[in-house]
Amino acid sequence: MNPNPASVLLDVRKLTVHYPIRKGVLGRVGAHVHAADDVSFRIAEGETLGLVGESGCGKSSTAKAILKLVDPTSGEIHWRGERIDSLSPARMRPFRRELQAVFQDPYSSLNPRMRAADIVSEPIRNFESAGREEIGERVAALFERVGLRPDQMVKYPYEFSGGQRQRLGIARALAPKPRLIVCDEPVSALDVSVQAQVINLLMDLQDEFGLSYLFVAHDLAVVEHISHRVAVMYLGRIVELATSDQLYSHPRMPYTGALMSAVPVADPRLAAAKKRQVLTGDVPSPTNPPPGCRFHTRCWKAQEVCRNQDPPLTEKDGGNLAACHFPLTDPEVLERVPSARNVAG
Repeated sequence: MNPNPASVLLDVRKLTVHYPIRKGVLGRVGAHVHAADDVSFRIAEGETLGLVGESGCGKSSTAKAILKLVDPTSGEIHWRGERIDSLSPARMRPFRRELQAVFQDPYSSLNPRMRAADIVSEPIRNFESAGREEIGERVAALFERVGLRPDQMVKYPYEFSGGQRQRLGIARALAPKPRLIVCDEPVSALDVSVQAQVINLLMDLQDEFGLSYLFVAHDLAVVEHISHRVAVMYLGRIVELATSDQLYSHPRMPYTGALMSAVPVADPRLAAAKKRQVLTGDVPSPTNPPPGCRFHTRCWKAQEVCRNQDPPLTEKDGGNLAACHFPLTDPEVLERVPSARNVAG
């Protein structure tokens, strides 16, 4: 399930991110939001790891902690064998070139006062001592590579469409020649037709430059298309981790099965045969997560042990890593996930 240690770029170990809630005039900490708890995964060279889950489950907080946009509460982040989570800004600088990001909103992630050429060239100027002519040539080549015209380099962000702005953000991320790009909901703000174009562009760039991606999203169809492995988060915890094929055809965690049962199916016959697993209740508050398995308050398979003991993320039948005392069996999966029926039959 885990990649070969020799090929690992990013190694996240028990990452925890808690946000303090301050109260009163003195701003005393009254509670904490448990955004991420004991999150662990690895990403290898040339691999895409999808990170999925409901809104508020901790996906973006995990991504921001990896990028050092927020400070983790505890845990470790290793980049190519070297721990980086505790580095000062000055010592972190050499690693930022190799670790770039594409953000969710192309409308707010670009400086509206800078021309497109300056936005893309800024990382090159920050990390290299290249001349103006060389930088101009590289920026023009990046524009063409992401599907923009070089004559658009003089424009400002407001003169681009949403899809073009996201392409501009991708060009900026590519400029310093990174090895891993954290994509935080990179297509959720775009039209469906444009989403497909951007996803295909990211996959082509991965093949061309040997990039690795941490792809954060809530759209299961998009994640399935681009990811080699997928991690499912619920209320700050990773509850299942598997290859894309195995996760989408034979999920083991009941929460993952419920997510898969909600995916629309184009074939009317399969859609009619599929049983939707509707979850009851609301997601518990991240300021006061329930004891035991955090999903037990909504799980139809929960028993007393689920309420008292937090299940570890261990390997189940089929190779999936799942945090569940009573994982789904193949008959349960086949009843609700038509793609599993096709794989098995």
